[in-house]
Amino acid sequence: MIRNFLNQTHLSETEPELSRRHFLKAGLGACTLLTLPMAATSVHAAIKRPFEKKLSFLNLHTGERTRATFWANGRYIPEGMRAINHVLRDHRTGDRYRIDPELFDFLHLLQHRLRTNQEFHVVSAYRSPATNAKLAKQSGGVAKNSMHTHGKAIDIRLPGRKLSDLRAAALSLQMGGVGYYPSSNFIHLDTGHVRFWGG
Repeated sequence: MIRNFLNQTHLSETEPELSRRHFLKAGLGACTLLTLPMAATSVHAAIKRPFEKKLSFLNLHTGERTRATFWANGRYIPEGMRAINHVLRDHRTGDRYRIDPELFDFLHLLQHRLRTNQEFHVVSAYRSPATNAKLAKQSGGVAKNSMHTHGKAIDIRLPGRKLSDLRAAALSLQMGGVGYYPSSNFIHLDTGHVRFWGG
C-alpha cells in the first residue's frame, strides 16, 4: 500500500520544485491525520471524571434501610462501607463483619445489568459462626462453613423483578456463586468460584 502510494506520487527530476513541495506537504498532512484519532483518545483517557458506586438495602428482619456510596474516584469509601456493614449484620446476635468489597461490586454490576437502582431486600447477609451452626442443625441446606460467615455472601430479592430474571442477570456476570431458591423467593450471591445451583 505504501509502495503504491509512493509510486503514484513519484516525482521525476524534470518536475518543478513546487510539485516537490506539494508532495511533502501532502505527506506531512496525511501523517498528521493518521495521528489525530490517537491523540484524541489519549486526551479523553487523561480526563478523569468523578464516578460513584452506590447501593441501597432493606434488611427484612430489622426494617433498617441504607443508601450509601461505597466507592468513589477510584477507591472504596470506609464510611459508606461501614453503613452497609451495619445493615447487613447478623440480626440474631448483632455481630458485625467486614463484608467483602467484591460482593458490593457484584451487586452494583447486577443493578447496572438490570438497569435499576432499586434497593435490595436482604434475607440474609453476614452470619456469625454461632448463628450458622444453629441454622445448619435446623436445615441440611446450610453449609457448615458457609460463605455468609466470612462476609462473602448475601441472599436477596428485588421488588417488582422476577426472581428468574435476577438469577439470569447474576449468572451472566460470571462473578461468583449464584444459588436459586424460588420456593423461598431469593437468590444467593457470593464471591467464591463461578458456579450455580438450585434449592
